[in-house]
Amino acid sequence: MTGAATIAPPRGRPPGAAWGSGGTARAVAPIVLGVSVVAVWQLIAGSGLVEAYLLPSPAAIGAEIVEFWPSMVSAGAITGLNALVGLVAGTLIGIIAALVASTRRSLDGMLAPIVAALAVIPIVALAPVLNTMFGADSQTGRQLIAALAAFVPVFLNTARGLRQTQPVHRDLLRSYAASNAQIMRTITLRTAAPFTFTGIRLASSLAVISALVAEYFGGPRGGLGGLISTSAASSAYPRAWAYVVAAIILGLAFSLVASGLERLVSRRR
Repeated sequence: MTGAATIAPPRGRPPGAAWGSGGTARAVAPIVLGVSVVAVWQLIAGSGLVEAYLLPSPAAIGAEIVEFWPSMVSAGAITGLNALVGLVAGTLIGIIAALVASTRRSLDGMLAPIVAALAVIPIVALAPVLNTMFGADSQTGRQLIAALAAFVPVFLNTARGLRQTQPVHRDLLRSYAASNAQIMRTITLRTAAPFTFTGIRLASSLAVISALVAEYFGGPRGGLGGLISTSAASSAYPRAWAYVVAAIILGLAFSLVASGLERLVSRRR
């Protein structure tokens, strides 16, 4: 032999090839899991082992969704608007507060305990107080609760992102006579953007949850949270579960939009 033998790699399909592409597998897997869970749920609910008021069957919940679909859409619009207003307000305030905190260490030290206190405020205690303050016909209290829930993750993640800028990069721009505003725009904000969008993704779900919880405690009726409470109180458990499904869809919609915005901005960076 005049040279080293070359061993050809085996010509087998890569692991997971039976499932097709990675994107297809990721899309199919949760669907298969969801269908399996619903099928098992239907079998358990229809077997008589569990009382219907404890676990309504998916078929009964689906019938309620079909019957009360118009009210679900209108209630989802109310809850969604409260969550959206709170999410936008909380995001803007969180970003501005993080920028302020990043300018001086003393300001960061002052804001840190305030944010920590806001993070542990129980919504169930705050919602009745705000509903009483702004009146029974106002949605302002619920929007403020959603804003508070959105503010904390946006502030914390943005503040962390603003600290990721390397000093050598700032020094390099200063050597080119760049102003503080130019350094903030070209380096600091770009570095912090992924962290900010992580906070927004977390805040999008928290805003919906907070708006739903706030609707349990007074204020105008019509939102998903109020209808869940009313349906459960009147022993219409399949209907209450149907409104829960609508709330889940609303939360998923907020999360998907936030993820889409993150991808859009990331492509343009």
